[in-house]
Amino acid sequence: MAASSSSTFYTNLKFCTKPNNNNKASSLLRISLCHKNNNNNHEDNNNNNSNLNRRELILRSSEIATVGAIFNFSGKKPDYLGVQKNPPSLALCPATKNCISTSENITDTIHYAPPWNYNPEGRKNPISREEAMEELIDVIESTPADKFTPRIVERKEDYIRVEYSILGFVDDVEFWFPPGKGSTVEYRSASRVGNFDFDANKKRIKALRQELEKRGWASAETI
Repeated sequence: MAASSSSTFYTNLKFCTKPNNNNKASSLLRISLCHKNNNNNHEDNNNNNSNLNRRELILRSSEIATVGAIFNFSGKKPDYLGVQKNPPSLALCPATKNCISTSENITDTIHYAPPWNYNPEGRKNPISREEAMEELIDVIESTPADKFTPRIVERKEDYIRVEYSILGFVDDVEFWFPPGKGSTVEYRSASRVGNFDFDANKKRIKALRQELEKRGWASAETI
């Protein structure tokens, strides 16, 4: 019986939008709870339904708070982003299935991703690291990101960090041009919250890699 009652409650939960009676030209809509009475009920039931008890009010307020929270899941920027020390590398992934990194062990099929090479063997017109970085930035800004919006938030002479956001969720994507490793580019792509990402990070890196390959780049292997 309790489960049935709960189901009915959530089914009847509705939101209404009403104009804000301000004199301002750009007035906002007000969001309020609508409580719809059943005309087939007795008058006493209608009167009872018109007055929400405290438990119902708390539950309905929680539903509104949950809807609002959906659009604020960016999470805090991890402290470990950037080039690590001893040895220099990008950070490893957590145990969750929403991260890939070139720093992982090649046997880790969930988290490992192969590095890129912007001057692979056989390239006719080799480019400098500065030119490679400009090509990478151009590809980041021009490649469809599966409805995510990319924003370059940090750039150094050997490092780029991009935030990909959608509906308040944020993924951190890093690219590092390590010194002394020829034309290698390492990267890490990870979601800030959650335990899995439906392969969003792998798909993003794959899309970028395919565009870079059109410009002469190569990967150690495909993912």
